This record gives sequence, C-alpha cells and structure tokens, in this order.
Amino acid sequence: MNVHRSAAVLAATAVIGAATPAVAASPSPTPSVAIPSGLYGSTDPTYDGVWRQSLALLAQDTAGVKPAGKAVDWLTGQQCANGSFAAFRADPAKACDAKLMVDSNSTAAAVQALAALGGHEAAADKAVGWLKSVQNADGGWGYAPGGASDTNSTSVVVGALAAAGEKPAEVVKGGKSPYDALVELALPCAAGGAFAYQPDKQGKLAANADATAAGVVGALGEGLAAGAAKKTAAATCAAPGTPRQAAANGAAHLAKSVAKDGYLTSVLPGAENQPDYGNTADAVVALAAQGGAEQARGPLAWLQRNAAAWAKQSGPAAYAQLIFAAHATGTDPRAFGGTDLVAALNATGPTPQQTGKATGGLQRDDSDEKDDEKDSDDGFGVWWTVGVFLVAGIGIGFLISGRRKRRP
Repeated sequence: MNVHRSAAVLAATAVIGAATPAVAASPSPTPSVAIPSGLYGSTDPTYDGVWRQSLALLAQDTAGVKPAGKAVDWLTGQQCANGSFAAFRADPAKACDAKLMVDSNSTAAAVQALAALGGHEAAADKAVGWLKSVQNADGGWGYAPGGASDTNSTSVVVGALAAAGEKPAEVVKGGKSPYDALVELALPCAAGGAFAYQPDKQGKLAANADATAAGVVGALGEGLAAGAAKKTAAATCAAPGTPRQAAANGAAHLAKSVAKDGYLTSVLPGAENQPDYGNTADAVVALAAQGGAEQARGPLAWLQRNAAAWAKQSGPAAYAQLIFAAHATGTDPRAFGGTDLVAALNATGPTPQQTGKATGGLQRDDSDEKDDEKDSDDGFGVWWTVGVFLVAGIGIGFLISGRRKRRP
C-alpha cells in the first residue's frame, strides 16, 4: 500500500497549506546524501529509506529470498533507542534526539519486515511498544506522533501489530481500538463505501482510493503482504458497523473503480488523469484479501501488461508492491507479464544470501475474524515526486519543526 507516500505528501501539503504544483513523474533528484551500501535503491533515501528497505526485505521474504545480512543490518541500525524509526538516519551512530522526525509509517513497515524475517523479536517488540505509546485516543495513528489519525497510517500499524503477534482489536486507547478508528473513517454506501484519508477541517469525509486500498487491508487485520481470502465472494456494500463490513464496502468501491479500465487514476491539479500504478497494485492486494484472488484478476492483468516500466523507474518499493500483488493472487512474481520482479528487486541492492523459488500466494486464516469483530493500513510515482519537490521548496527544517511541536 502507498501508505508512506500518502501520509508524507498529504501531511506536507496540510502543513504548508498551499496547492500542490502539477508536475510530471520523473526520476528523483540527485541524492543529497551518500547511498549506504546496505540500502536498496539508488535515489535519495532522506524521505523513504526505511520504508523502501522494509518493503524490499518483506517482498524478498514473501518470494522465498533470504536477504543480504548487511541489508537487514542497515534496517535494524536505523532504529532509535525508544524503538521508533525515522524515514532515514544518515548517521545511525548518532543518538536520536528531539529534532529527529520519527513516524508511525516507517516504524510499522520495519516491524512487518523484521517480524517476517525472524530473529529480530527484540527490535520488533520495542518498535511495537513505541507505536502503542503514540496511539491516539480514537484508537488510530497519524503519520507523526500527535497528528490526527488517518486511514493509511492506522492500517500499516494494524499490519505491524498483527505481524508481531498482537491482536489489534485489543490494542486500545481510551477504550478505542484501531478498528474503531477505521470504521469511523469509512464512508456510508450512499457516498460509495470508500475510506477517507482523514476528515477535513469541517470534519467531512471524502473518498480516497489510496486510503481505501489501505483501509480494506487494515480493517481485515492484514499487512502489506496480505494473502488471499479463503472464500471467494464479490463485495457488496452495507452499513459499515464492523471492520469486516467496512472492508467489504471499500473493496466494492475499488472493484467499481477499476471495472472499466483495470486501473486506478492519479489526479493532479491542472493535469489530466493518469494511471496510478502503485494504488492499482495496492487495490489488487485489497481485493484479493477481502474476496479472493479472482476478484483482483482485472487490475492484476492490467499491471502485468503495463507496470514494468513504472517499477523500473520507481525502484525497490515499486517492485515490492508488485510482488505483494502477485503474492496475494497466487501469481508467479518471476514471470509477471514477462518481468522477473524478484530478480529486478534483488538487483537494486546487495546480493541476497539465498534465492529460493516463489512461494505463491498464501491464503489467510480467517479463524479469528468473528472474535475480532466482536471486540471491535511503492514505488512513489507522481505524488511522491510532488512531495519531495514541495518539501524541498519550503525547507525540510521548517516542516520537521512544525510537526515536532505537535507531538505529546
């Protein structure tokens, strides 16, 4: 899911309070820092280092690949003493301080990767402890501690909790669980049944495809590498009183959105609608996780025909998103529309220790779903490019300072 991209960019535009300029997708600017040898990708890691590394390692594990030791060491070395992760620390030997902007998205993605790899329980548990400490009173999480809860951040944290062996429905603050927060961010069927990113200044919710893909997976208690549901069923919309129904509503909205062309669109002010590859990959995962692999065949086929060039330009997180889409639908990621996604991902960083065969999609165990309901979150593409230039234009120091003041 494009959790980090959405949270970072939308938070940036909210802080700045200005319209986002219309720019075309292009390679990231020349890195302002040296690229660590253990890091995947060759673009500036300042805003996404931990995120893309976590997705790369998780995708490799999903495909049966044992990552390079130094790649895993780089990720664990980014963790702060309190368990949190920032987007990137150029000097991991320097202790984290109040000026460093840590965030829920980087931390939750790292937990999912480390939990999948195994052998890093202490680091993952410490990160989960930090996530619990910054949970909002409505049960959700914002991108930065103290920020208003949003669907994307809450969903990726749900995935981290589940990966670490927690029951998300039992992680509560003020009597509210993350599922409660997600249900509150779900629109009624009359408004399409989608998820909103977060309420606007008037408290109104607006459908957001990126948030909807994330919200479906989060409401199901799943993570970035979610598998297909055991039961195949087309989603239908009804009152979103439970997390599972909210997920079904969101999936119905996504299915309708991709029915005509096979992809979701990205809308930039002043620009024509264009395919959003990352969101479409996330939608494939969401549709498969909610209703089975068959529900995602349309957008999956479109990705197989069209996504190779996007992934090559966007880098490791994009390859990871496509691998997750393949995994969720039982598709071979080594023969994805003529592209070996696993080999392409491996080539963006240190050589893995072992490259096994693709594991294929794994079905989710739904045995705890009823209990959970009773008790009760890329490649970066166009928007990430927008966010990078936007933040660079106004000064990252001012943005970080503004966010930091809102933390408890």
